[in-house]
Amino acid sequence: MSFTLGIVGIGQFGSHFAELFAAHPEIEALYACDAVPERIDAVEARGVHFAGRFATLEELLASDVDAVAIFTQRWTHGEHALAALRAGKHVYSAVPMAIEEEEIRAITEEVRRTGLVYMMGETSQYNAAVVLARRLHRQGVFGEVFYAEGDYVHDMDLGFYDAYKYSGGEGWKATASYPPMLYPTHSIGGILGVLGERHAVSVSCLGRPDTRGDGVFDKDVSMFGNDVSNAFALFGMDNGGAFRTNELRRVGYPSHKRESRFRFFGEESSFEETVEATYWHDKRRVLEVTDLIGTDATMSLDDPRLADVSPTLRDAFVAGAARSHHQARLPREFQGLPNGHEGAHHFLVDDFARAVADGLQSQVNAWQAARYTLPGIIAHESMKAGGERLEIPDLGDCPLPVQDLDAGQEPLDIPALEDALAQLS
Repeated sequence: MSFTLGIVGIGQFGSHFAELFAAHPEIEALYACDAVPERIDAVEARGVHFAGRFATLEELLASDVDAVAIFTQRWTHGEHALAALRAGKHVYSAVPMAIEEEEIRAITEEVRRTGLVYMMGETSQYNAAVVLARRLHRQGVFGEVFYAEGDYVHDMDLGFYDAYKYSGGEGWKATASYPPMLYPTHSIGGILGVLGERHAVSVSCLGRPDTRGDGVFDKDVSMFGNDVSNAFALFGMDNGGAFRTNELRRVGYPSHKRESRFRFFGEESSFEETVEATYWHDKRRVLEVTDLIGTDATMSLDDPRLADVSPTLRDAFVAGAARSHHQARLPREFQGLPNGHEGAHHFLVDDFARAVADGLQSQVNAWQAARYTLPGIIAHESMKAGGERLEIPDLGDCPLPVQDLDAGQEPLDIPALEDALAQLS
């Protein structure tokens, strides 16, 4: 069943994804919704055809469009997703799912009640290293994973100032103070995107107040009352193990080269990602697997489509798929189109389009999105309480049928891994 889709928020991400949604064979018509019509005009000038446009979300939800893709300010996603579901629309939401536990619970209940598709577009789900680690984990290579680490290491100086100025207007400093643990899905999602059977049960979190003094992380300026730029959380897992995440916004680190990184320690083998190299190792062998997760650019960093994106953020908008990705499952219409976040954009759009068309929930459905998002919300509360360990509610598994588009991918056990690396060399 093909369907119609309206994109809410034609900004840096919305405009980029518009080209992919427009190309997907399951989407028969694309609509745009933005309060700044010039942004819609700019995307149409690049050759993306919109069947219509709306000035407000309310107008879009009152139309007969089947689904919406939400690319609005990050603290509005929960409210907008709920409004769309209650209007009978399928929902694709940029991260995070929401910033309040009540909104997350309400979204899952609305999906349960209606059967509508909800998907959170977490890029770490298809981060090339996460994909490779997930394939190994599904083969049982790690054994029981008892500890993992996920870092979202993105310095404010490397593009974030420009991004907040673009989206926040004159009051951008009030929104640039967004609390790190309320944007937790790039780190938590990478971990639980591998350990799909696991979830967090408790957390203790610490935060370091910012010292730059430029008015960004300033409680008197912040709409969130937040002065913390770096936060560190230790989560307990349901198998008795633990994972740790860092959300860092002031850090001497090449965020433009690798803004997320992950480590997994199992009883049988482990996996470690660094800036320059990535390794799988067991008790006898060490294999460098960097070449299996390497990505090539899908367009030039000087492409006019990136004119509104800070030069230090552009790498995230051009990186294509890696050898670890299941590229054969993607529609041929995506060949040669821009990608991003280590090949994730093509897979996220395909996941959502095929979920709606097939009447199934995506891998990052409302319940999985809750597991990627809610632990960060509780971590933020722990941070405000000086690191007090707090329990994390779990909303359970998705009660509706879930698609698995990677089920047909060839298993990648250790002999196959060694063969793949030998072919590369």
